[in-house]
Amino acid sequence: MRCVFVLGTAGSGKSLLAHRLHQYYNNQGVFPALLNLDPGAESLPYAPDIDVRDHVDVVSVMRRYELGPNGGLVMANDMTAARLDEIQGEIDAVNPDYLVVDTPGQVELFAYRSSGPYLASGMSADTKAAVFLFDGAMMGSASNYISVSLLAASIRLRVGLPCVNVLSKSDIAAAPPDRILGWASDAAAALEEAAAEAPGRMYSLISAIAAGMDEEYPQEIIPVSSATGDGMADLEAALSRILNMGEEVED
Repeated sequence: MRCVFVLGTAGSGKSLLAHRLHQYYNNQGVFPALLNLDPGAESLPYAPDIDVRDHVDVVSVMRRYELGPNGGLVMANDMTAARLDEIQGEIDAVNPDYLVVDTPGQVELFAYRSSGPYLASGMSADTKAAVFLFDGAMMGSASNYISVSLLAASIRLRVGLPCVNVLSKSDIAAAPPDRILGWASDAAAALEEAAAEAPGRMYSLISAIAAGMDEEYPQEIIPVSSATGDGMADLEAALSRILNMGEEVED
């Protein structure tokens, strides 16, 4: 089994992309499955094959421990990790060729608490990869792009998986996709533009970021639209290079 974790900030389109990736694999004649790891999801654009909500109920957690919504989600995500053996048993029973994992809406709950890296490392699979979504709706300026790039680098460090970067919502991105891809391929240009946008003292911070992020550039970002399906073949090819050592999924 090959496993793909879909990561990104709240509202970046993780669930829809997970659904679209599942459909893509299914159309290629392999057997995919969807795992929902968000115990707080109220609705999903797909019917999950394995659902953490069958094991952890956020509302019950909030009532039992007298927690608010945020505290309830934190505890529910930690409780999810404690049920890894049960979740793994369900995965093994389904036995897919590809498992697409839809992670919690609040990325900090998955990436920055110990439960997320524990799930990523502890889940049994032949090979694993992550997809990180650069929310196209947030990519309206070079400074926003650099900020999300820093977040992506931090999450890769925490989760410890090879990662494919995706520009989600490419059909409605806040800046033309070619411009965003230009920031990704030319760090100097992106940082120069961000510095021009920054007031006074922020220039020195951006310069420091430039020095610290030098090794991260250039980086590949794949434009994808979950609404139209554009870019899915490119995303699958990039994942295949990680998961299948370059062997494409056969039609």
